[in-house]
Amino acid sequence: MGDLLQPWHLVVLGVVAFLLFGAKRLPELGKGLGEGLKGFKEGIKGFTEPTPAPPPVVQQSAPPPPPPPPSTPVEPK
Repeated sequence: MGDLLQPWHLVVLGVVAFLLFGAKRLPELGKGLGEGLKGFKEGIKGFTEPTPAPPPVVQQSAPPPPPPPPSTPVEPK
């Protein structure tokens, strides 16, 4: 019993995959597998490295509203 991943073993696996899924589905499967591995690597990277804390939000105070205009007295007629 030699290594499992010898060149002929890979060729046989490729032929079996081609027969099972067809030429149309193989690129889709490869793309999905690649995206899955990429997401897994990012997940592992994010799990091992702590995320930096967001910078504190500085709230600026709004200028005070202008004073209401003075009311003028109404003269009776």
